Amino acid sequence: MKAILHADKEWGIGKSNGLMFKIPADMKFFRETTTGNVVVMGSNTLKSFPGGNPLKNRTNIVLYPNGQMRDDCIIVGSLDELFSEIKKYDTDKVYVIGGAMMYKTLLPYCSEVLVTKVDAVGDADVYFENLDKNPVFKLVYESEEVETNGYQIKFTRYKNTAVKEY
Repeated sequence: MKAILHADKEWGIGKSNGLMFKIPADMKFFRETTTGNVVVMGSNTLKSFPGGNPLKNRTNIVLYPNGQMRDDCIIVGSLDELFSEIKKYDTDKVYVIGGAMMYKTLLPYCSEVLVTKVDAVGDADVYFENLDKNPVFKLVYESEEVETNGYQIKFTRYKNTAVKEY
């Protein structure tokens, strides 16, 4: 399992249950990386999508205790149910996409974290763990900085050297 996100200079990842930045290059990377794969999210992330609808062309698994079952995504009510469901898929094709509590809970189980770093401060109200200060995570890839939509961004990949089994 992997995590994918964008973060500002302070590792902020969201504001008012939404994205802080609208960066087409980041959106394209997210779409290309996750399309045809499995995305795992919490209920607030699902609610933040247009119309509260799951992402198209992906298997959407939502941790939503007491959530109503739906035909357009897989609703699980507990972490144990979530892990049972994830085990049905190739772990290299499973991406945690938010929100903050899902990232925090599932980070130890992620083999990699794909972070689009934005050289700006987005006035976030939710944050991701600073992987540069976590000895378990190693930066294994960093792109050149590119400017897009008025922002300087870098695509990075961190490897978890102590992945927890689920």
